[in-house]
Amino acid sequence: MNYYKLEIALQYVRMRNTRSKPKPNMSNEPLAAILRPKNLDEFVGQKHLVGEDKPLRMAIESHQIFSMIFWGPPGVGKTTLARIIAKEAQAELYELSAVSASKDDIKKIIGNRIGNQTNLVKKILFLDEIHRFNKAQQDFLLPSVETGALTLIGATTENPSFEVIAPLLSRCRVFVLNELSEKEVGEIIERSLKILKMKMTKSAKEWLINMANGDARQAITMIDNAHTLYGNLKIESLKNALQNSYLRFDKKGEEHYNTISAFIKSMRASNVDASLYYLARMVAAGEDPKFIARRMVVFASEDIGLASSSALLVANAVFRAVETIGYPECQENLAHGVAYLAKCPKDRSAYNAFMSALKDVQTYGNLPIPLSILNPVTSLMKDLGYGKDYDKYTKESLLPEKLKNKKYFRGKKK
Repeated sequence: MNYYKLEIALQYVRMRNTRSKPKPNMSNEPLAAILRPKNLDEFVGQKHLVGEDKPLRMAIESHQIFSMIFWGPPGVGKTTLARIIAKEAQAELYELSAVSASKDDIKKIIGNRIGNQTNLVKKILFLDEIHRFNKAQQDFLLPSVETGALTLIGATTENPSFEVIAPLLSRCRVFVLNELSEKEVGEIIERSLKILKMKMTKSAKEWLINMANGDARQAITMIDNAHTLYGNLKIESLKNALQNSYLRFDKKGEEHYNTISAFIKSMRASNVDASLYYLARMVAAGEDPKFIARRMVVFASEDIGLASSSALLVANAVFRAVETIGYPECQENLAHGVAYLAKCPKDRSAYNAFMSALKDVQTYGNLPIPLSILNPVTSLMKDLGYGKDYDKYTKESLLPEKLKNKKYFRGKKK
């Protein structure tokens, strides 16, 4: 009998505690999934693309769907837009991540039949992180995109000019998506609060907007985690719920840019230890290895230059190794290249000379080129003096008259 009374009392306490907590999300869906817009009217941000009479909205509303690439930072609506496009076009949508997808996955999509129909229902492949696909994988996509068997919507945070092969890029239209404004992130936060039926102080909202750095997914995830774990959305709860140690810490991505800046300056100072340390920080944070390798290629010409022309060869070899191998093994290639570049002698004379010449071009525009070094392609051009008195080994200045005494390249300063 005493045991029975004790059990009843425990049940009462459990019920009372349950009632005191906010109602959980009974659908078991992440908050981000519940909030995801179903159409363009619900979509937040990217007004330059989906606003009234803007290109992407017009294409979607007229069902003129073509292959395209969305280039922009994380959490700005790339996946959502792809789903809206597929829905409006009444197309079959296949979603893959280039991190884990293979040629076989593409083959299955191309060969997949919908009912007894073939090629009657438009197929859209949304390929997230398309920059992770290597050249061979992108080549494999090309014929299907070219024939229209597959409409490709690629998403990338990296410049597609560097990451997507030219033949594939030429068959896609690139749309640049911007990070969300503070007002737009605030609107998404308000939608989250309405769904959860919760309130947030002005200071907590401002903190969250700043922390999200234009990334709607980041803001929603922090709200969802704080609500689930702590039952409130105070600043302290939001901070405690923040499990991603690699979150961008401010709205200009300062941590990211500070680290790459320290990395470059350490190599410039020939400090191998500091260079490897900042490399390790970027690798540990999950920085795209191709981004690091590209900066090394630039550094090889900008800072080492003529002091050791082989540095550019080494940097390009590292980039190629990174491109073909990927993490985790390519971190060894990066370390090898960084140590080499840091130890190289430095000479910025070529870079400085070019920047000086570029400044004159921007200042004076296209000054007339001396006639002596112009090709007399026609008799009229010859009569006008094109190529007259041309001496291939002349010591005279070949610069435009206004700049004839200018010296851009002065060699390395002693």
